[in-house]
Amino acid sequence: MLEMSREEFEELVGEALDRIPPELTRLMDNVAVFVEDEPPAGSPPLLGLYEGTPLTERGEWYAGVLPDRITIYRGPTLRMCRTREQVIAETEITVVHEIAHHFGIDDARLHALGYG
Repeated sequence: MLEMSREEFEELVGEALDRIPPELTRLMDNVAVFVEDEPPAGSPPLLGLYEGTPLTERGEWYAGVLPDRITIYRGPTLRMCRTREQVIAETEITVVHEIAHHFGIDDARLHALGYG
């Protein structure tokens, strides 16, 4: 497994977020991004997870709720990558993938766009 500190991985996630076009980040609403070492026990080997209500499903009822949560998992990413460059690329893909869920884009569409 490739070695990378939690702090370095968090920096990569931050850099991936910085590469999201500003016109999209301005549209993001009530969402927080976290880095965790591993997905919950018993879950598949996820690289990232979006939990919340996509923007496309929010209505007048959407008020006073906790922020949506995007979690990027360090362990599975490092286990699947052999080089730092692969970690950078995979982290960016995962960040975009999870943000796309916040915008209501499903897995089938993401796979078609190359963000599977």
